[in-house]
Amino acid sequence: MKTLRLLVCALALVAAPAFADTLIDNVQGVSVDREGRVTRFTGIWIDDEGRVKQLLDRKDKRPHAKFGVDGKGAVVVPGLIDSHLHIMELGFAALTLDLTDTRSLAEAQAKIRDYAAKYPDRKWIIGRGWNQEIWGLGRFPTAAEIDAVVPDRPVLLARVDGHAQWANSAALRAAGITAQTADPAGGRIERAAGTRAPAGVLVDNAKELAERVVPAPRPDEYDLALSKAQEILLAKGVTAAADMGTTIEAWQSMRRAGDLGWLRVRIMAYAAGVPAMELIGGPGPTPWLYGDRLRMGGVKLYLDGALGSRGAWLKAPYADDPKNTGLPLMDGTQLRNLMSRAALDKFQVAVHAIGDAANAEVLGAVEELSDTYKGDRRWRVEHAQIVDPADIARFGKNGVIASMQPIHQTSDRLMAEARLGQARLAGAYAWRSIAATGAPLAFGSDAPVEASDPFAGMAAAISRTGSDGQPFGGWMPGEAVGREAALAGYTSQGAYAGFAESRFGEIKPGLRADFIVIDRDPLLAAPQELRATRVLQTWVGGERIYVAGQVAVRRDSR
Repeated sequence: MKTLRLLVCALALVAAPAFADTLIDNVQGVSVDREGRVTRFTGIWIDDEGRVKQLLDRKDKRPHAKFGVDGKGAVVVPGLIDSHLHIMELGFAALTLDLTDTRSLAEAQAKIRDYAAKYPDRKWIIGRGWNQEIWGLGRFPTAAEIDAVVPDRPVLLARVDGHAQWANSAALRAAGITAQTADPAGGRIERAAGTRAPAGVLVDNAKELAERVVPAPRPDEYDLALSKAQEILLAKGVTAAADMGTTIEAWQSMRRAGDLGWLRVRIMAYAAGVPAMELIGGPGPTPWLYGDRLRMGGVKLYLDGALGSRGAWLKAPYADDPKNTGLPLMDGTQLRNLMSRAALDKFQVAVHAIGDAANAEVLGAVEELSDTYKGDRRWRVEHAQIVDPADIARFGKNGVIASMQPIHQTSDRLMAEARLGQARLAGAYAWRSIAATGAPLAFGSDAPVEASDPFAGMAAAISRTGSDGQPFGGWMPGEAVGREAALAGYTSQGAYAGFAESRFGEIKPGLRADFIVIDRDPLLAAPQELRATRVLQTWVGGERIYVAGQVAVRRDSR
């Protein structure tokens, strides 16, 4: 905790006055509602509770506020909402071995070796971010390839999507994984060719065989990870996030942050399964805590894996693995039982579904359960990456929220083509088609799988191109969305997806004064310009939290 306390004290030095009658003037203000209607303004009057009191046009008379801030003509937009990330994993990823920037197996091996040499006293080497597709390996890496650089202690490294673990021989021994170990339900132990000997990669539910023997983080390590994650998010203009898979340990850290006054990002927490939901929420969703900064309102369920590890559940076999249709992590009855258990106590249900079979199963479950659980349920499908075109209309039928990550399309397109073949790409990352059914479209990053960078996400959403501008004209460009829809996906629609639209998500009277000051208008910028957007300031609840590279913390919990 000493490291965290020093960080908090240092950051507090740049804190702005909180909850004061403040006029933010001389700005180019932009806000968009869920229908894509744009509001422009030049001033924001903030009340003593940190809410927007009035929006001002150029011709309006200015109020006599206690504090005044000259925006100097900068662009102001609502605080951005990342509708799907893993906040503790984001923080821990920044504090452990990160392989996301490696472009070959040799680079990864060098980085693993150097990290182990830098931390000789760590009993386990933990990290994430490897991607055999980017490496051009044509296969999974092996335990022997870690043994070559770190043979003396366990190494366990999560794949970039979090759906596989790469272990060395010491880690496999520590976990007791041998040729006699059976594949668990919903999981797969990769085997050495022609044998049953574990090769070193554990897919989906098989990950738990190794993860359960890794020493658990201490409470102060959770706190440090939470603090680090907030720094990362606020610097990107993210003022609210849906944490998909909150554990009791993570929840307790969030509560400590709220109690001690350093919870800065608004967190819409979705429990890591029904047992965590019951433990944290008890008989129902928690109230909003710490001035609308924290709420446990739902549960996250996993139905399948990911495309990269061929765990996404498909209706037909993988084009590049004809004997494999993926890994359903539960059957339809189990899914419906868990969804029903959550809905019974009015928890919102969010289901991870990437493959077309998984999406069809979730949509079918929603249709059946909607007859029993009436009212405003806002069922969510997380990712909805590969959907059979015949199933797309089903999103609109019950207002199912499609919680999607635009940057996945640009990262995955070549892999998706290889995994699916051209014939099955029509329903891949189908943002415009799903939105056209009337289904709400909420955008996020899946951080730390991808960087939490909403402007890169907006650029991908409106262009279907990557940071290199490829492919020319966009990948399946008919699925691009307009700029207003892209901005709404990261603001008003994100708030709606978390039952928070009456609290934040737009800049308008009555809502929390969450906004960011940036160097360009996202409704006018070209895709490449959007990616280069700089966040100059981040305000949460009428308080300036981030300024030009520095993060400030609040000192009370109002």
